Amino acid sequence: MQVDNEEQSGGEAGRVARFTLAAEDKVSMLHPRQIIAYRGHPQGRADRFMNLKGMYRKKKLILADLTGPCEFMTALPHGFCLRSVTIEGGSDLLFEFRHLFYYTPGIRMEHKLLQFKKMIIARDWMKMKLSGTGEVGLLTYGPLYELELHEQEPLYVDARCVVAMPENARLDLCVYGNHLASQHMNYHWSMTGRGVALVQGSLPNHELELEIHGDGIVKRVLREVIPFGGVFIK
Repeated sequence: MQVDNEEQSGGEAGRVARFTLAAEDKVSMLHPRQIIAYRGHPQGRADRFMNLKGMYRKKKLILADLTGPCEFMTALPHGFCLRSVTIEGGSDLLFEFRHLFYYTPGIRMEHKLLQFKKMIIARDWMKMKLSGTGEVGLLTYGPLYELELHEQEPLYVDARCVVAMPENARLDLCVYGNHLASQHMNYHWSMTGRGVALVQGSLPNHELELEIHGDGIVKRVLREVIPFGGVFIK
């Protein structure tokens, strides 16, 4: 199977991904309504209902199995990127299931519950462990990066940016820096251990957009100085 990303030029133009499947290839698409063009035998696509856990996690009812030979194109939301990741038998990565866009046969999925305090802060109660051998597609806001973990020195990552983390990683939800810094940042994961964390390289930042477009200096200062100023001062 071959997956090619394409981006149209100019303005608010979107991004598409082209899939080329050989005769022996098969892929399961978790967002079948994003398929905008298909070339192949009509019976090469077979939609089916997700299991109950999949329906809850993706908030969708249907996935589509596509079998080659065929070609098809999927539309990606503006600002999002699609990255293919190979899963091998020894992988211990825990994924945010909402980022999963497709997977190939041979991928096994297992739910892992979070600790209670992490559920509260992360607003999520489980991760998805992928094992077996195959390929998955991850839909992320901005490019996907691999950040190496260390046994002693913690890596601080904005909790909203983490797409996957090693199961063996030691985690704490925290803030860092001096008092002013910790008061105005989002919660971060402090990670130590072995392996890599997968992190999306962008976030919607409406405050930054307002600043770039000329928001007043007084409002910007008050938002930074007053505790929770970003919430009360618009």
